[in-house]
Amino acid sequence: MELFEEIRALCAGVAKAAPSLAEAGTKEKNTALLNIAEALVANSDKIIEANKADLASAEKNGVAPHMIDRLALDEKRIKGIADALTELVAQTDPIGAGETWTRPSGITIRAVRVPLGVIGIIFEARPNVTVDAAALCIKTGNATVLRGGKEAINTNIALVSLMKNALSAAGLDPNCVGLIEDTSHEGANILMQMTEYVDVLIPRGSRRLIGAVKAKSKIPVIETGAGNCHLYIDESADLDMAVKIAVNAKCSRPAVCNAIETLLVHEKIADKVLPLIADAMKWYGVEFRCDERSKPYVDGAHEAEEEDFSTEYDDYILAVGVVSGVDEAIEHINKYSTKHSEAIVTRSYENAKKFQSRIDSAAVYVNASTRFTDGGEFGFGAEIGISTQKLHARGPMGLRALTTEKYLIDGNGEIR
Repeated sequence: MELFEEIRALCAGVAKAAPSLAEAGTKEKNTALLNIAEALVANSDKIIEANKADLASAEKNGVAPHMIDRLALDEKRIKGIADALTELVAQTDPIGAGETWTRPSGITIRAVRVPLGVIGIIFEARPNVTVDAAALCIKTGNATVLRGGKEAINTNIALVSLMKNALSAAGLDPNCVGLIEDTSHEGANILMQMTEYVDVLIPRGSRRLIGAVKAKSKIPVIETGAGNCHLYIDESADLDMAVKIAVNAKCSRPAVCNAIETLLVHEKIADKVLPLIADAMKWYGVEFRCDERSKPYVDGAHEAEEEDFSTEYDDYILAVGVVSGVDEAIEHINKYSTKHSEAIVTRSYENAKKFQSRIDSAAVYVNASTRFTDGGEFGFGAEIGISTQKLHARGPMGLRALTTEKYLIDGNGEIR
């Protein structure tokens, strides 16, 4: 009961601060963001020191190296987070934007963008999310309740403390950003019941986390992040391009949600392109799990099981299959995909258009890596997550996705 009351009080405090942030002007919000950016750089040593404690704990608990990489912060990464805030300041504030029209009755209607209110965010071991998510909420006038994973708790406490000080310095209520320091499942479950104070909940992390939040939350949920992404190499593909894209999409950062987990190859070029890809990826130690038709072309490959094609590995593991053409590739992807990001490498205009038209995912690429599915790469400045559903947002969620519409009606005594 004590934990329930603690979290309830925190959420109530954030909700109480929300109206003042919603009324803040663009200049005040941008000042707060610039204050945060400066504080991050100026206090890099303190952040790194807190982060070292998290890294030591993660290593002690046997967290996989690629997941520790997601957790780690250094001066360069902190500078990158700060730079993203500066870019966010340059983005147009969507709040108040809209259109106006007059009806035959004489009333004037304005449809304007307004904040969603209080946004709860449950996420795992990526401390950059702590700042990115809070910053996007600040820019759009949304208060936020953050609940990160145990792996980054010391880093998150340090980051939120800096952000609160920066908000105060900008004349904004520091309580518009709150951090639940309890990292137990019970704490997360309590947050999911705070319907009185939290308007929407956004989970960021593994499919397991997202599924648990969807199943247990009484607050409306925007599903994000689960990334069983695919690359299909068509018969007409440029092989050098195909190898380059495959390596980037799998190996540049395998633990992120826009990395591919399955590679599909046209049967007529499997004997040519698969050995090239296997050779290029051997330097990363990629484990290949191949179906019966692809296994002869990859030395040392493991035999794929059915579940391998529906698994988000977040690791140097790749499921591989050979297909008869673009139609079979599309059928396979729509069956196993989490509706995040898919790509085709092809010289065929017809196949490219068919692929983009028929694939039911948030981002569908032709001759480019899935690693571009990112708010910054899309020109949004940052993202609060990548929505894999269709309501109310889809794909990288930038500023506009954190707003809703409100109708303001002016009249002069009109009645109906």
